[in-house]
Amino acid sequence: MSMVETDARTAHSAGVGRLLASYRAIPPNATVRLAKPTSNLFRARAKTSGKGLDVSGLAGVIAVDPENRTADVAGMCTYEDLVAATLPYGLAPLVVPQLKTITLGGAVTGLGIESTSFRNGLPHESVLEMDILTGAGEVVTASPSEHSDLFHAFPNSYGTLGYSVRIKIELEPVKPFVAIRHLRFNALADLFATMDRIIETGDHDGSPVDYLDGVVFSADESYLTLGFQTATPGPVSDYTGQQIYYRSIQHAGDNGAEKHDRLTIHDYLWRWDTDWFWCSRAFGAQDPRIRRFWPRRYRRSAFYWKLIGYDQRFNIADRIEKRNGRPPLERVVQDIEVPIGRAAEFVSWFLANVPIEPIWLCPLRLREDATWPLYPIGAHRTYVNIGFWSSVPVGPGFPQEQGHTNKLIESKVSELEGHKSLYSDAYYSPEEFDELYGGETYKTVKKTYDPDSRLLDLYAKAVQRR
Repeated sequence: MSMVETDARTAHSAGVGRLLASYRAIPPNATVRLAKPTSNLFRARAKTSGKGLDVSGLAGVIAVDPENRTADVAGMCTYEDLVAATLPYGLAPLVVPQLKTITLGGAVTGLGIESTSFRNGLPHESVLEMDILTGAGEVVTASPSEHSDLFHAFPNSYGTLGYSVRIKIELEPVKPFVAIRHLRFNALADLFATMDRIIETGDHDGSPVDYLDGVVFSADESYLTLGFQTATPGPVSDYTGQQIYYRSIQHAGDNGAEKHDRLTIHDYLWRWDTDWFWCSRAFGAQDPRIRRFWPRRYRRSAFYWKLIGYDQRFNIADRIEKRNGRPPLERVVQDIEVPIGRAAEFVSWFLANVPIEPIWLCPLRLREDATWPLYPIGAHRTYVNIGFWSSVPVGPGFPQEQGHTNKLIESKVSELEGHKSLYSDAYYSPEEFDELYGGETYKTVKKTYDPDSRLLDLYAKAVQRR
């Protein structure tokens, strides 16, 4: 063990000690929460008083084992820091979610996805073992063979069964560059047929596909983006400056017409972070007149999160709408998954009923036969994650019922045998929620590892937003 790794493990051990001490300092009748300044959740929650759990010292990479292609990582470590530690070895996590500030623990307990998910599944499928602080105040090691009930129920539990303290994950080799092909489609059915074929064969025109996602701009303009790892040096694009990545995808042509591009592996992994996909346009950051003066260090999702925080705190957007004589806005920020055979149906319905564009497509297929009861999508079955992040008007001419559009989406997703992530607003009844997100399995594991209900219940956290 190197001196650096020894120091990292010592620091981590000290951090675990502080975490446990802070747990014991919280009154027995108080709800236990993390004390952290940032979050990648879009759910509002009630303000709380009192101190949360001390997570200082639990935000780094403990060790990278290049020979066995594994990493030991603290639960609060961001993917930005994790990737920075693994890329020098020519390695990366099997799935790297799109935003730099997403933590490994957050992606495991709250799900995550990216363009490797069609072959590598979800982040929790690469976890070999976890140290988890349970609601009972104990740190237990969970794996497929030890505390396996907690190991399999942890994904999608959003901190209601415990908090990850240390996570050991698999890594995979990566090459220095990614060659990109953007395939245009003028019909959604053609796009999803091509996506399905690539997933089944693993290649396109005889070349193995390493990365696969897509963007829909309208019913007659959509794209699949295929990524191919390569070690061949050559010129690369830069979308951290004046150029905007998602706009680079668009081009004219018939079904299957291609546009080629090339990025470093680092810039490919973070291609969406600079403009938070396309959401930076809400802040004016895509206006060339503003962008040239917008400091590069602020062109990242972490800064946009701060702006969103100000908006939520002071209702800035609704005040602007009211001053301009427009109705208030309903936030529609969701990621849903439907079977690939129903994906065209959902996207067509969405484009006809919800005035939001573009939308993101990311295919997903679980790696193995393991079951994950709190997000029970089927093994050996392809799904498509569909992400849409904006707002729609509420007011004259629109239903006044709270969450009207979100409820329509939830109903359509259930009709199409899909699921949706719980990082944002949800409106399910308790009965619907139990049927979709673990039900009795969740309650059994909750009783075992949080017998005194020190942590919030999943329904209370995800739907009642407490």
